[in-house]
Amino acid sequence: MFKTRLLSGILLVIIALATIIPGNDILFALLLLVSLIGMSELYKVMNVHKNLLGITGYLAAAAYYVLIRFQFTGTGGNAALDAIEEQGLGFLIIIFLIVLMAVYVFSYPKYVANQVMTVFFGVFYVAVMLSYVYQARMIPEEGAFLVWLVFLCSWGCDTCAYCVGMLIGKHKMAPKLSPKKSVEGGIGGVVGAALLGALYALAVNKWGGASVSPALYAVICAAGGLISMVGDLAASAIKRNHDIKDYGKLIPGHGGILDRFDSVIFTAPIIYYLGVMFV
Repeated sequence: MFKTRLLSGILLVIIALATIIPGNDILFALLLLVSLIGMSELYKVMNVHKNLLGITGYLAAAAYYVLIRFQFTGTGGNAALDAIEEQGLGFLIIIFLIVLMAVYVFSYPKYVANQVMTVFFGVFYVAVMLSYVYQARMIPEEGAFLVWLVFLCSWGCDTCAYCVGMLIGKHKMAPKLSPKKSVEGGIGGVVGAALLGALYALAVNKWGGASVSPALYAVICAAGGLISMVGDLAASAIKRNHDIKDYGKLIPGHGGILDRFDSVIFTAPIIYYLGVMFV
């Protein structure tokens, strides 16, 4: 199992390097694909992954990504498209909800309310949150360096928390939800993420031609690491509610997209907004 997880992890790193470094369309396309797969894993829990409700969610996610693309490529001065871009997300939410409820009521009683709410929730929980990896990468100048903090603080915090928890963990963080996670491990994870952020800043300053503050990157990674634990536990809570072990089997040794990216989902928007405000 360890060998399988290691090989899968190495492959994920290679894919990340090959898409995040160039950014632009290749990263955009990958994140859209990953978002749709992650949504299908969540929708499968409520058995809406292959029906009209699920398709409505997939189309809404694709439309949201088109809006993001407009944001970073411009609209060529088209007044109508400029207006849609400006009010795009609010407009999309309204249209999505109307169409989703139309499917619900005109096919009644084929679907139940919980399924409808899962489809609506899934677009924002998976597609919108993950899109901030792309948005962080597209921040002018700093994005090429900042985007890596999303993975550094989420996966780094998880690794450091596991190691510290194994060594000195005594007090349970969420005993009913995740009995193996400890308060000591959580603290170790946040501190470890901060340290990794500072070391990363020093590295990119020396070898990457950047000029970033190690202290600021440490604070950003600490905040991201703290939020990443919420993402990890949230995904676990959904699985426990529905008595499933993994969301999928796409990534050998890890599970599905949501099993591997549960913390990244929560960390990406935090890193983006902290980067916009302070970097």
